[in-house]
Amino acid sequence: MHTNELIHEDSPYLLQHAHNPVNWMAWSDKALVKAKEENKLIFLSIGYSTCHWCHVMERETFEDELSAKVLNDAYVSIKVDREEMPDLDKYYQDVHYLLTKRAGGWPLSIIMTPTQQVIFAGTYLPPQSVQGRMGFRELTSFIKGKFDDAYEEVQKSAVSIEAAIKQYERSFEQKEHIDAEMVLETFVSKVKTSYDDVSKGIGSAPKFPHASTWNALLDIYQKTGNLEALYMSEDALNAMARGGINDQIEGGFYRYSVDESWVIPHFEKMLYTNAELIEVYAKVFKITQKPYFQELIDTTIKAMDERFLKEGLYLSASDADSEGEEGKYFVFGFKETQEALLKGGLSEVETKAVMDYFGITKFGNFEHQTTNPTLTCNEKPARLNEAIVILKEERQKVAYPFIDTKILTAWNALMVTALFEADKVEKAKSVLDTLLNSLHVKGVLYHQMVLGGSLKVEALLEDYAFVIEALLRAYAHSNEAHYLELAKRLSHEAEQKFYKEGTWYLSDKAFRAKAVLEDNSYKSPLSTMIKNLFELAKIEDDTALFIRAKDMLESFGAGIQKYAHAYPEAVRAITLYM
Repeated sequence: MHTNELIHEDSPYLLQHAHNPVNWMAWSDKALVKAKEENKLIFLSIGYSTCHWCHVMERETFEDELSAKVLNDAYVSIKVDREEMPDLDKYYQDVHYLLTKRAGGWPLSIIMTPTQQVIFAGTYLPPQSVQGRMGFRELTSFIKGKFDDAYEEVQKSAVSIEAAIKQYERSFEQKEHIDAEMVLETFVSKVKTSYDDVSKGIGSAPKFPHASTWNALLDIYQKTGNLEALYMSEDALNAMARGGINDQIEGGFYRYSVDESWVIPHFEKMLYTNAELIEVYAKVFKITQKPYFQELIDTTIKAMDERFLKEGLYLSASDADSEGEEGKYFVFGFKETQEALLKGGLSEVETKAVMDYFGITKFGNFEHQTTNPTLTCNEKPARLNEAIVILKEERQKVAYPFIDTKILTAWNALMVTALFEADKVEKAKSVLDTLLNSLHVKGVLYHQMVLGGSLKVEALLEDYAFVIEALLRAYAHSNEAHYLELAKRLSHEAEQKFYKEGTWYLSDKAFRAKAVLEDNSYKSPLSTMIKNLFELAKIEDDTALFIRAKDMLESFGAGIQKYAHAYPEAVRAITLYM
């Protein structure tokens, strides 16, 4: 069995690759120096432990001796866990977007010169060429050949890509006064143009939950009374709650839906997805007072507690695959389900009613004629709760997917904010206090820990931004001054660490990626940070701080006014404080 340097890492994702025949190294000075000294190209692969396509590429390519040989001979291969280094991931996702004009994703595959200049960016690559798409082996061999035989050409391309990246980063920074009223109107009308009136939600397949968009729309409704903002949010949140993106049996939301009707999800469950959705469902419940939303909040929190809560904090994610098959744990066969319900004491009529309610049919809606449950009607069948217990037991015949045991500071803080918004005040305070005791040690805030591991990576901008937000929620709900004091101290610290010459960065490490206002997989740490500064200015009645926060926001003013829908969290800051 092969073993490479990743065996010394804490990250569950990196450890998954520790026995690949590829001579992987973690991102480090040592790896970068090696590339320079040996004049080797760098192959950078970024993924995370519960990512389906990362597993596929590992099986097909990184466990393949031939592909490994190409990499080991000609490249220094670096593996990165995007949850461990979101700053690095964000930078290279932007590079991918710039080069391909398509959104990136995972696994992200980057090829660079020995001095870290990008020459290729892609995502999943098949092992061999198919349908005009160059496969991994051909591509890596081709680029190596170019590097050896046409070095000047490669260098020229690398330099022009580098210039384009710098230009791209600057393009967001166009200072302009923000007209708050206009931004809110633009936001609603832009969301409306990409809104799916039929299946609800934004865009077509694949369809993401876009929690921060609904959050901003609900804030806009509360401020302006714009009913369109309320109806779009409520309809989308209702469709997701009833759809297959919501685990109808155990609770908790999957990462996204592969179809536009919310039927078949990509079966990973991420802590951040659920945290952001709990927060927005809590908000829509407060506005509409519909008990269905409260029920949903409770089942989602319960699901997170059952699977993810360990020693008072939440683990980061669970996989889509069980026993090597995507979704196998979560879906139901018609015959097996029918038998289980009848055996569990339901009558034939009751069994049929339950199966109809969840849309479990002979032909199914997923692979192998299985069904991912969705709700087909409003009327709950008799003995539904007993049926759910039986269906949960039926699922236990298959192993639950892999759970990543990383505890991420930022994502736990998102969950704390959600719990406060859902009025679970004591629970929220308990998680927050445990988080601070475990990851704010001797005055230093850390980015993550793996249960049983040590604290190594210091906090990034996202950790500060989301922890400060959680502290401000704690102060608002409890009036306990120590939460406010710590929020002030951390925000001062964050500015010193990450705010240099008028620019916010995602980390203060040697590799510096600029922070941006637009929301991505989850809301923008920079937008949240600025929102926090507004809130602190309001609490402290600090006009100078208010002006500074407004100035930070307006340094992106032109983009916000034009493309408001790309900046939901920044729009929330404008709605609440400007």
